[in-house]
Amino acid sequence: MNDAPAPTQRLDKWLWCARFFKSRSLASKLVGAGKLRLDGRVISKASQIVREGEVLTFPQGPHIRVVKVLFLAERRGPAPEAQTLYEDLVPIESKKPKASPSTDRAPSRERGEGRPTKRDRRALDRLQSGD
Repeated sequence: MNDAPAPTQRLDKWLWCARFFKSRSLASKLVGAGKLRLDGRVISKASQIVREGEVLTFPQGPHIRVVKVLFLAERRGPAPEAQTLYEDLVPIESKKPKASPSTDRAPSRERGEGRPTKRDRRALDRLQSGD
């Protein structure tokens, strides 16, 4: 019989080794803010133990990451090695950021025209609002 306990690792250390965060303190802050879920449970302690096969859900930038822990890390290695530690459960196509009106480019102006006058700005506002 093999009664050896399953290998475990601290949650903040695994997130750092898997290269989701640049430092363990950034990983700890995210976990401490209660923004990470471990198998559906909200976790608020960075010292929480993570095991192989568990699912982590957390925000990273504009995306919500859902990853399954495949292996525990012995060290923080290069990115290709870190990507073998987890399986990304979110489809690739849903990771693309949606265009928002605030990210649209401003209307272009010819070089040397200077700032628009009040009259020009009102005309632009009418065009953009559809009046």
